[in-house]
Amino acid sequence: MNRYAEWMGEALAEARSALGSGDVPVGAIIMDAAGNRIGVGRNERELHQDPTAHAELIAIREAAAALGDWHLTGATLVVTLEPCVMCAGAILNSRIPRVVFGAWDEKAGAVGSVYDVLRDRRLNHTVEVIAGVEAEACAQLLLEFFQSKR
Repeated sequence: MNRYAEWMGEALAEARSALGSGDVPVGAIIMDAAGNRIGVGRNERELHQDPTAHAELIAIREAAAALGDWHLTGATLVVTLEPCVMCAGAILNSRIPRVVFGAWDEKAGAVGSVYDVLRDRRLNHTVEVIAGVEAEACAQLLLEFFQSKR
């Protein structure tokens, strides 16, 4: 198993833990250059009634606090769902150089589906994107969540 698939397994475990609060099951982890986990997050919008409480933002805040620096220049963000525009902006602003994601988001994705913010050459920072890691497992978790809501 490659390291991205292994890390995605950790992000999926975090996504499953969001189910307890009724949040959309999205999980994220941030790994430093040495492969150590420095940030973790899961969707907590319902839990905190906070529209900005996306998994990526929570993980970015935790990683910045762990490092004592908002520049996450050696980090890799691993997230179960393609980031949205808000999260893509935070990724760019925190200078994360690599994003690994699982499922595509055809309605709100900002990393290739609807927009491609992270690789827009007009911006001052671009990001390496590795898409579709454990995509089936990530998509299945989301599918089951939304089916249970119908």
